[in-house]
Amino acid sequence: MLNFYPGPSKVYPEVRTYLTDAYDEGMLGTPHRGEQFVQLSRAVVGSIKRKLNIPQDYYVFFATSATECWEILTQSLTTKKSFHIYNGSFGEKWYQYAKKLRPNAEGLQYDANEPLPVEQLNISSDTELICFTQNETSNGTQVSSTTILNLHNRYRSTLTAVDATSSMAGLNLKLIKADIWFASVQKCFGLPAGLAVLACSPRTIFRAKQINERAHYNSLVTMYEKMLNYQTTHTPNVLNIYLLKRMLEDRPFIKQIDLELSDRAQDLYTFFSQFTDMKPLIENEEVRSKTVIAVQASERLVDDIKKRALHHNIRLGNGYGAWARNTFRIANFPAILNEEYEELKRFFLHYYA
Repeated sequence: MLNFYPGPSKVYPEVRTYLTDAYDEGMLGTPHRGEQFVQLSRAVVGSIKRKLNIPQDYYVFFATSATECWEILTQSLTTKKSFHIYNGSFGEKWYQYAKKLRPNAEGLQYDANEPLPVEQLNISSDTELICFTQNETSNGTQVSSTTILNLHNRYRSTLTAVDATSSMAGLNLKLIKADIWFASVQKCFGLPAGLAVLACSPRTIFRAKQINERAHYNSLVTMYEKMLNYQTTHTPNVLNIYLLKRMLEDRPFIKQIDLELSDRAQDLYTFFSQFTDMKPLIENEEVRSKTVIAVQASERLVDDIKKRALHHNIRLGNGYGAWARNTFRIANFPAILNEEYEELKRFFLHYYA
């Protein structure tokens, strides 16, 4: 089965070996307060900073999912409200989720074909956290590092949080330009679902300590205190943390991965632009995602493409949210091989050219 689903997506084939090794090394039954786990955790934090260009003074934490990170950040870093800027389903879900915990949370929706509107923002001074999605999986858009820098420069005193679920470990993100970054591992990390990585700047931790919210097992200040000894507040997903360690050791640095994915994204957009009955959903090349390609066609054609592809053992991503019926999505993640995209292209040329 060729798997182009944008998450959970294809895992690296080496995961099979890593799983056996984890069993043989006694990782599956190791106590999470013991030395073996502490060494593993320390190694992963070192590797992830080195391979993904995470600033050395940022703190790295483990959570179960990006959705859990939404909760951690809202409960531990806001007492009044956060401000959410979104153009698709996942950014909006984050906003709705924050509103349940902090009813004063504010949101601004912008057009999927436009860049994030930094100049038009009117964020009040009592806002404690500015939130946006770097790569919107639902519609295949992304926020550029220049835009993130502009936002950072305009609101220097406010913490910024970035959901990078579909781009972390695939793109060379400039993490120094925002305070908080997080991602689940079932996309560009090429690992099974059930683990998220959360990276926080020193001033994020300072703010968490000021609020000192300790009412939950995943309160950021207690996560921070435990992680000083490379431990977690809860029994973590030890197996996935082990898989993360092994995957990072075997992968090139993020700069190299970014170059390969960017070239391949360009190639895929060019390829899908040549058809008469389908086209990339996002027309503005500036804001197109490099890791999730959304293609638009009539509902009937989308339905036909997905069914026929499945018949040929090709799994495409369904459309999502407002674009559920008239788009399909293709993951451009590092674990998927170039040959697999060539086969995908042959399929489209054979049936739809």
